[in-house]
Amino acid sequence: MSDLFYKPTEAMPDGRRAQISVEYLIVVSFVTLLVVALLGVALFYSASIGDQIRFSNLNRFAKTVVTNSEEVFYSGEPSRILLRIYLPSGVSSVSVDEDELLFVVASRSGTNTISYSSAVPLQGALSSSEGVKRIQLIAQDDHVLIQEG
Repeated sequence: MSDLFYKPTEAMPDGRRAQISVEYLIVVSFVTLLVVALLGVALFYSASIGDQIRFSNLNRFAKTVVTNSEEVFYSGEPSRILLRIYLPSGVSSVSVDEDELLFVVASRSGTNTISYSSAVPLQGALSSSEGVKRIQLIAQDDHVLIQEG
């Protein structure tokens, strides 16, 4: 019964000590490899999720501006709406063309150009800086004026 327990006073053969060291190194290297692989997968998915959130916020921003522009235009000339809406990071330019909003967005896969069409004519300008924007939509005779501020 006494030889079941490790006795530090007894000398261990050198071959046994070397085997334990090699087994320890194998276990530690395997665990390190698993941790590095898990970190790589986590970084990949976190960047992908960040892009999905960015594009979702941009989609909400553009659809809100377009929908409210159409509502203001069809309501008539004295109509106006003030929007407070978030523009996500990564947008390098915003263009208001005659019948569309055009966004140039940086993502993990590169630069993307996204267009949102409108049923009414649009005029104005928007900055591409990230953050909550105060956007005023003003109905004119033949278009909707988009102003920031």
